[in-house]
Amino acid sequence: TAATGIDAMVHAIEAFTGRLRKNPLSDLLAKEALRLMAANLITACDDGQNRQAREAMLLGAALAGQAFSNSPVGAVHALAYPLGGHFHLPHGLTNALMLGPVLRHNMRVAAPLYAELADLILGASSVSVDARAMAFVEFMENLMNRSGAPRRLRDCNIPEDSLPSLAEDAMLQTRLLLNNPVEVTQDDALAMYRQAF
Repeated sequence: TAATGIDAMVHAIEAFTGRLRKNPLSDLLAKEALRLMAANLITACDDGQNRQAREAMLLGAALAGQAFSNSPVGAVHALAYPLGGHFHLPHGLTNALMLGPVLRHNMRVAAPLYAELADLILGASSVSVDARAMAFVEFMENLMNRSGAPRRLRDCNIPEDSLPSLAEDAMLQTRLLLNNPVEVTQDDALAMYRQAF
């Protein structure tokens, strides 16, 4: 539940911050998806029988799917794919592991968008854009910590010496990297894998 829920949240975040095909429809879908899932992920993880929380997660995931069908995903998915391909980790988990480093990498361009998401989820609109953006990043990292999903690559038995080859493979995900709000070089990818390690 935790990993698939976070994966759906990543769909919404990356659709909302996408560089190429972001549009008013994808924004509307992504924001409502994220609002629903941010409010219900932990409840759904803690109490799998809570039908209201699970229904909210279901609707949020569906809306996020529609959002990223209009505005594709980016670097979180690009860095997640090699982890799944080489180490057979679940897709949702690999996205959860890479979300924090990618959010921080994208901050220099995506801060106004992250601030908008913070306003939606946290009601944080009275502070600066950078403070609100950081509050969003920290909220997502805290949500992942509370979800019970593994938080570090090393917790998933990923060897540290594999990080350079993972970074090399991530660069093959050009269709995803092109949509990321900030360029990702191979050195950037390696730095993000190291942050996640």
